[in-house]
Amino acid sequence: MQRRHFLGSAGLAGGAGLLGLLSGDGHAAADEYRALVVVFLEGGNDGHNCLVPTDAAYGDYQSARANLALSKNSLVALAGKSAGHSFGVHPTLAAMAGLYNEGRLAWIANAGPLVEPATAQQVLANAVELPPFLMSHSDQVAIQQGWTVQDDMSGWAGRGLELLPSTMRHPISAVTTNTNRTLVLGKRSPVSFLPQDGARWWGAGDLSQPQQEQVQAINRMAQWQFANAYEAEYARTLGSAVADSARFTQALMQAAPPSADFGNAYLAEQLRTVATVLPMFKSEGLKRQVFVVSEGGYDTHANQRGSGANTQDTLLAGMAKALAGFDQHMRTSGLDQNVVTLVMSDFGRTLRPGSGGGSEHAWGNHWFALGGPVAGGQVLGSFPALKLGGVDDGDPGKNGRLVPAVATDQVGATLMQWLGLAPNLLHDVFPNLVNFNQKTIPLLRA
Repeated sequence: MQRRHFLGSAGLAGGAGLLGLLSGDGHAAADEYRALVVVFLEGGNDGHNCLVPTDAAYGDYQSARANLALSKNSLVALAGKSAGHSFGVHPTLAAMAGLYNEGRLAWIANAGPLVEPATAQQVLANAVELPPFLMSHSDQVAIQQGWTVQDDMSGWAGRGLELLPSTMRHPISAVTTNTNRTLVLGKRSPVSFLPQDGARWWGAGDLSQPQQEQVQAINRMAQWQFANAYEAEYARTLGSAVADSARFTQALMQAAPPSADFGNAYLAEQLRTVATVLPMFKSEGLKRQVFVVSEGGYDTHANQRGSGANTQDTLLAGMAKALAGFDQHMRTSGLDQNVVTLVMSDFGRTLRPGSGGGSEHAWGNHWFALGGPVAGGQVLGSFPALKLGGVDDGDPGKNGRLVPAVATDQVGATLMQWLGLAPNLLHDVFPNLVNFNQKTIPLLRA
């Protein structure tokens, strides 16, 4: 589809570009440490089996989901009512239910990429502009994380970090724990790679031993100067990578390992590494950081239910244990009010099961955020009708591909403002927000 060219950034509140905003105003104070940790579930996590209504709407869920439906008595109840419903969560997410009931976790119902506000009726009538490449894994991972499809391959967190006041920026503000880096990729700044050992070993060189002959040789190579632009850029990149690796290695060597139980899944190892270094970075005086942590396996076209190693049930159990351990360490290490964790995915799944005991690619999905700053104990947004061909189903085949009610950009804008992004710069980071009257959602405490 032809993309609309957005003009200007009018309509945002004036006077919001002042630096050093107070946290009591809902914005980040410059002297605080704040970190956003984004856990990205690659493949399209089935949110319909994560957050389930337990009131009369359960009947719609059960009817639409058939063999994928969780039994009502297996659901772990969430306290009270929110978004017009009572809810329960997948039994393996019991720890997340506990955090919700403590007021530390909030669900974001039916979220996903939008160019402009849209209803299912408008989508079916081709009356609104849609994000491109819907239901394509690689494209939706990139678009959820910030691609604007306007010759800009940066991510919303990377762009936002670049626009923070200079006192909040740092060379290792944008960090990934694997090859998934779009979210934290800026237009003109590098991304730091944090593996489990901090990239301690460079061949025979042990970066924890800076006086070692091999390490000194690596450092000399990283300082080479070249007249040729390509060679100079290679040297600069090498130098940056060596510096990052040395800093991460030192932080991991000096930090006390978390005592919390993260489990042993791939996600657990990444979150344990991030949890280990965060207190060190706070103590060193860093101000703002964004980490992206990813785990694959959520493309559950077949055998979604059950105890097999690759089922959603098993993956959710490992995710919940890792997140519970991470949250516990944030509390015990004095970072309770400094860190927010967002769990998102490339897209949701169809309400209707597929033929292989799984579900197919869809659009809107249920995400959640946790941490001390989160206004927890609530389900934000408009919870969709769980009816095939219902009011929120934008699929002509009536398979239950729900049109999002909350835009990814609204979630991202909320979190970037918490990190210190001035409201008058929101459109520079999230150009589609020009089409939305509501720029943010009430996800965080005032």
